[in-house]
Amino acid sequence: MIKAKHFHAIGVSYKTADIDLRGQFSLNDTQLHALFLEAKELGISNFLVINTCNRTELYSWTSEYKTLVNLLCDHSGGDKKTFDQIGYSYTDRDAYHHLFRVGTGLESQILGDFEVIGQIKQSFYRSKKMQLAQGPLERLINAVIQSSKRIKTETEISSGATSVAFASVQYILKNVSAISEKNILLFGTGKIGANTCENLVKHTQNDHIVLINRTQEKAEKIAGKFPVRVKPYGELTSAIHQSNVLIVATGAQKPTVSSDLIHNTKPLLILDLSIPRNVAPEVNALPNVEVIHLDELSQITDATFEKRKKFIPQAEQILTEVENEFYIWLEHRKYVPTLKAFKKKLTQIEGFDSQWETEMSPDQMAQKLTGQIAAYLRSNPKEADKTVALLNEVFQLTPENHS
Repeated sequence: MIKAKHFHAIGVSYKTADIDLRGQFSLNDTQLHALFLEAKELGISNFLVINTCNRTELYSWTSEYKTLVNLLCDHSGGDKKTFDQIGYSYTDRDAYHHLFRVGTGLESQILGDFEVIGQIKQSFYRSKKMQLAQGPLERLINAVIQSSKRIKTETEISSGATSVAFASVQYILKNVSAISEKNILLFGTGKIGANTCENLVKHTQNDHIVLINRTQEKAEKIAGKFPVRVKPYGELTSAIHQSNVLIVATGAQKPTVSSDLIHNTKPLLILDLSIPRNVAPEVNALPNVEVIHLDELSQITDATFEKRKKFIPQAEQILTEVENEFYIWLEHRKYVPTLKAFKKKLTQIEGFDSQWETEMSPDQMAQKLTGQIAAYLRSNPKEADKTVALLNEVFQLTPENHS
C-alpha cells in the first residue's frame, strides 16, 4: 500500500542551535545542487530549501519527514544524531503555519526582518529552475508573499531597518567613535555583504570604504553603485592591517580569516556575518582585536524593537486570514482528481452530445457540468466529501492521485 503524502517541514534554526551547530547544516551552492538532484531522483515534485544565516529548512510533500532529514544530513556537514538533538519537524497545517511565520519575519532572529521573504523568493526560483515547483508549491509561496506584503504595509512591525546588515552598522555606529574617519574593510560581497555596504554608505558618511571579494568582478559590480574602492583579493592582509573595522560576509564553509592574516597593532573590530563562522576561533585571542558574530548582533534590542513587538498580534491576524484562504484552496484541490475523472467519463458516454439541444461540443458540455459541480463544492463545503463519494460511486470513477 502506498503511503499518503503529507506536507513536511524539517530544519535547524537559531532557536534550536548555536552558530557552530547551525553551520554544520548550512549548504553551499554545490551541496544544494546535489541535494536537488537527489530529490528529483526520489520522485519529489515540489521541494523548497530555505538556507540563510538563521536557518536551514527543507519543505515538501512526502510520505514521511525522514526523507527530508536524510537529504539534509547526506548533503550537509551535519549528521542524524545531531539533527535528532537540535532539529525539528512539522507536518501538514503545522508545517504550512511555520512557513508563513518564517516568510513574514515573525520567526526571524531580528523581529520583522523582511530580507527573509527575498531569500524565499530566490529559493523558490531555484526550485522552479530545477523543475521541482509545481502548482501547489507555487500557490503556497504566493500566499506567503501576499501575507508578507500585507504585514509590511498594514503594520509597523518592520519600522526602521530590520536586517543583520543594518544591525551590524548600528553596532559600529554605537561602538566606534568618529566612524567617518576610520578605515572600513568589507570582505565578501554576497547578499549580506551588498546590503551591509549599502547601509555603511548610508549611515556612516564614510568615503573610504574598501571592498575585497575572491571574485573581483562581483565587488566591482557593487562598487559601481556606491562610492567605495575595490582592492584585489591578494591584498587582503595589507588591507586588514590598514583597517579599524573589518566586516566578514563571505559564503565559505570554512574560516577565511585566520590569525596569520592579522598583524594589527591598533584596535581592530571584526564583525563576522557568516554562517558557518568565517573568522577562525583563535582570532578572538589576538591582542587589540574584538570579534562580534551575527548572533550577538541579533540580540541587540532597542526602543524600535520594543515598538515592533506591539504589532505582533496585528501581524498574526493578517497571517491567519491569508493562511485560511490557502487552506480553503487546498481543501478544494483534493477534489480535482474526481472532477477530472468525471469530465473524462462524460465525454466517453456514447451519444452524450446528442442528448442535449445545444451547439456545445461534448468537451464544452462536460466542462460546463464539471464547473457547476466545482461551484457547488465550493459553496457547500460540508457536503463536499459526500458529493464526491457519490460521483465516484455513480460514475465508477478512478481518480488519479496527486501530491
